[in-house]
Amino acid sequence: MMGLTFEKLLLLAVLAVVLLGPDRLPRYAGQLARLVKSVKAFADNAKDRMREEMGPEFDEVDWKKLDPRQYDPRRIIREALLEDEEQPAQVVRPPARSAPRAGPAPAVRREPGGPAPFDSEAT
Repeated sequence: MMGLTFEKLLLLAVLAVVLLGPDRLPRYAGQLARLVKSVKAFADNAKDRMREEMGPEFDEVDWKKLDPRQYDPRRIIREALLEDEEQPAQVVRPPARSAPRAGPAPAVRREPGGPAPFDSEAT
């Protein structure tokens, strides 16, 4: 529950009694109770509306699987890498050349202000 422990809740209650005083505390406690009830009603209405719009598929969804708190980037990357290893490796062969070159490609001189050289094999 958002990291609130019993000790923290007790401390908040003591602070509320000290800051609000015994006169205003019951009124604010009632307002807090109404707020909590309205938020719960809003969440229940949203859940019912989702159930109506999705139909029977709503009950089939594994909501815990979609919880963003469960995602660990390291685990996701590890699983993605393991998936790739399970698939058979595809051999990529370079296109056949008509005649092999002897040595590096000749240097191209360019005019100042002219276009940059483009090597179609480099991309």
